[in-house]
Amino acid sequence: MSRLAFLLRTARVTGIPFDYLHDMSVSSSRIRGGVSQIGAAVFLAACLLSVRAKEAPTPFTTVGPGIAYVNRRMPEGPWSIHIVQVDRKRPDLSVASRHAGPGAVGLSTLSEQIGAVPAGMGSVEVAINGDFYQRDRAYAGDSRELQIVNGELVSAPTGGVAFWIDSAGNPAVGPVASRIQVSWPDGASTPVGFNEDRKVDAVVVYTSAVGTGTRTIGGREWILEPEGSSPPQPVAVGSALRFRVREVREAGNSSIASNQVVLSMGPALVRRAMPVPVGSVITLSLATTPPLNGVPTAIGGGPVLVQGGRRQKIKVPSADSYEFSSMMERHPRSAIGWNRAFFYFVEVDGRQKELSVGMTLDELSEVLVSLGCEEAMNLDGGGSSTLWCTGKIRNSPCDGHERPIANSLMILRSK
Repeated sequence: MSRLAFLLRTARVTGIPFDYLHDMSVSSSRIRGGVSQIGAAVFLAACLLSVRAKEAPTPFTTVGPGIAYVNRRMPEGPWSIHIVQVDRKRPDLSVASRHAGPGAVGLSTLSEQIGAVPAGMGSVEVAINGDFYQRDRAYAGDSRELQIVNGELVSAPTGGVAFWIDSAGNPAVGPVASRIQVSWPDGASTPVGFNEDRKVDAVVVYTSAVGTGTRTIGGREWILEPEGSSPPQPVAVGSALRFRVREVREAGNSSIASNQVVLSMGPALVRRAMPVPVGSVITLSLATTPPLNGVPTAIGGGPVLVQGGRRQKIKVPSADSYEFSSMMERHPRSAIGWNRAFFYFVEVDGRQKELSVGMTLDELSEVLVSLGCEEAMNLDGGGSSTLWCTGKIRNSPCDGHERPIANSLMILRSK
């Protein structure tokens, strides 16, 4: 076990602040001069017995009703860890996800996303960067996994990990798979993508969340409007929506009105597709596994770092991929965790050798467990890692400034 892991676990078991334990550890190492880790641990444990009676100072500072913040500096790394603790019992505080663009694409800084929150939603108290995302081309800002904003599906899951608030207001985390499909007039069904970069051999549904057009090239596109005279229904997970074909276009980049969706088929599929003329009825089913009916807020990320109060082993595929190898390297990190009493928004600065070198995912898991998290999920890291609390950015972004990102998680306070 690393010294960091030992100190974090000791702090959790004894209730003695980490900073105090770290100072004692450094002193004991100097005194004993090169002893084994086990020997240092025994020496430290003996020292702890003499200080258990001392009152442990609280590591957090209250910065608002139900909200506390701390910046822990650990010279051993060095590490600079920013932690916000949010009281889950307060009815005036809620978790929400936001996107940089109109709903599904686009990039903007965390501060800009906070500034774009409508006043009627309440005041933003805490915010942290969100999911991994496409960085360039027409769909820059497209989240890699699930995102639900105010009950509206803006990005579909692809089988990876997501965090969500269920219809009863409880947090959850785990893999989510898409079962989104369209049913054609002849009764056949086709799995479809959702608000994403369409490939030449794929079918994708676009809502007005992507903006005014589909950004596609070639293929066939059906402009769909809600069937009948009933008002448009929200594009929510678990719903089945019926549409009537208003127009068929043999080109890409169709316009999308606010009450329309566009069904886009890649050119490789068009030549063997059955005709679906104007006036035909198409049904869009927005199912997922597990079912997320009624979920108001969700955002992707991963992997799961803590489950059932236990640190999860990071499984790295054998393929030589930077995305996975970086899990075992020290980088800036962001995470969301919780237990029955609190949410924890955690950011670890990195790539700044005098301030903080960053953490591996295993090290980040240890920090989350030491806070008492029963569940926790990793978020995007590196230059995207940003934590905002009660009016300002609290961390030191490794780029020297805020990076434009796709989306974020926020704590809102109702009026």
